[in-house]
Amino acid sequence: MGSAQVGTRWPRLSRLLPGDVTTFRGPRWTAGMLAAVNAVGTARSLVHVLAPDSGAESIASMDTHVKGGDNIIALLAQWGGAQLLEAGVIWAVLWRYRGLIPLMLGMVTAEQALRVGIGSSKPLDTTHRPPGAMSWGLLPAAAVALAVSLTERDGAARR
Repeated sequence: MGSAQVGTRWPRLSRLLPGDVTTFRGPRWTAGMLAAVNAVGTARSLVHVLAPDSGAESIASMDTHVKGGDNIIALLAQWGGAQLLEAGVIWAVLWRYRGLIPLMLGMVTAEQALRVGIGSSKPLDTTHRPPGAMSWGLLPAAAVALAVSLTERDGAARR
């Protein structure tokens, strides 16, 4: 389906990849939510990269004193690097390419859906719920913010 068809058949979906990437016409609170989620994501990624245990044991209560425990730490650190790249892209969108805020909210929503799905099929064995368990609450909040971000706030319509 071409972009012209998306724009006429589902006009709000064309806001995921707008022609003007510098202007965000959606409600400001959705951009604020993206910034808040990304601040937490940036911190989380830095913990995975910089903490000696990548946060596996100290935060997520995973036993890393098992055979292969160093591999768990290494994989979490590498995952933190990928998270840091994602966070950097989101910061660039928030500061310079605000028209892509709905696209980034879509990415956050998709990531939370994947976390919930994969976490359900491959649960972690921990002594307490790790912070990643908040995906169950963040998923619906991100989905709502995404849907609302595709609408125009009052006074934002093109003249």
